[in-house]
Amino acid sequence: MRQEIEVQARQNENIEKFIQTAQKYVSIETLDAYALRELVQAIYVEAPDKSSGKRRQNIHIKYDGLGFIPLDELMKEETA
Repeated sequence: MRQEIEVQARQNENIEKFIQTAQKYVSIETLDAYALRELVQAIYVEAPDKSSGKRRQNIHIKYDGLGFIPLDELMKEETA
């Protein structure tokens, strides 16, 4: 139980750090290389899939301190 509490506390710290960093970029028009390096840890691009007749390629973004956030979760927050 103690270990789980420590993991949760670390996650909360990471979220707070990410929010503080992201607040610097709230009003920017375009995402420059410096902002991208501060906010994103890695970008993974999958091989293209043409099985449906259309070319589809998935991209996964690992945010610094947060990990992966599914795109549907990001879109839900944006429309709320």
